[in-house]
Amino acid sequence: MIEQQQQQLQEELLLIQAWEKGQQGLWFWEKLGRLPFKLLDKMIPTIIHQKIGTLLDEMGNFLHSGGKYLTNEKRMFSFIENKTERSINSFEDINSLSIDEMKELSKIITEQRTSLATIQGATTGIGGIFTLAVDIPAMLGLSLKVLQDIAIIHGFNPNDKKERLFIIKCLQFSSSDIVGKQAILKELSHFEDEGRSNEMISQLQGWREVVTTYRDQFGWKKLFQMVPIAGMIFGAYNNRAAINDIAEIGSMLYRKRAIKNRLKNSEDIVQHLSD
Repeated sequence: MIEQQQQQLQEELLLIQAWEKGQQGLWFWEKLGRLPFKLLDKMIPTIIHQKIGTLLDEMGNFLHSGGKYLTNEKRMFSFIENKTERSINSFEDINSLSIDEMKELSKIITEQRTSLATIQGATTGIGGIFTLAVDIPAMLGLSLKVLQDIAIIHGFNPNDKKERLFIIKCLQFSSSDIVGKQAILKELSHFEDEGRSNEMISQLQGWREVVTTYRDQFGWKKLFQMVPIAGMIFGAYNNRAAINDIAEIGSMLYRKRAIKNRLKNSEDIVQHLSD
């Protein structure tokens, strides 16, 4: 029975590793969006630059305390309980879920959040540049909350500062180039090592790298959203795509951690039985 479970987990792990390899490239549109930032800086009004600048402090607050973006743990327990028809009162209860159940729950959360992002993007796109300033912090909030919800689904607690660091890394991954994605995956492969995770916290103290890569995600895409009325279409599409990508990244990377933890636990059980 244990050997069969290990095989199933290994198969899931291979699928995630294949996904990771596929992530280490950029679509042409994404490459284009990263090229002309001097021109982009000139075209974006001061108010937008100010809003982007505030993300620095907000992400810093999120890492250290969760800030205003910390998700509702009890609400997520209730959500998981309703969808699985199990009693969920703690993270230990969540760890009893199967990987397939976690995948299904992540899919439901992704669908809910992308629908919300679509409505938000369309709404803030109506007024063009005047409402885009509202969209930027709102998108940060949606991004952080969907990643926290996915963390809880996989049995990881965002109240733990270490998990909030992992969430920030997921956010970075979503908007990094090939070299950046490779570096982040390498860092996260050692995430469970206490010494390495503390080192990552030190690296992120300045927050400049996080804000820069997060701004890249908007790029030229947000310029089209500055046009009143037409911005509804671009805003709805861009926000939906962004949250869908972030949710996929969180689901894959958290599922990988959950699988590796279970493989380690099953190996420990086998070792104990053999002793």
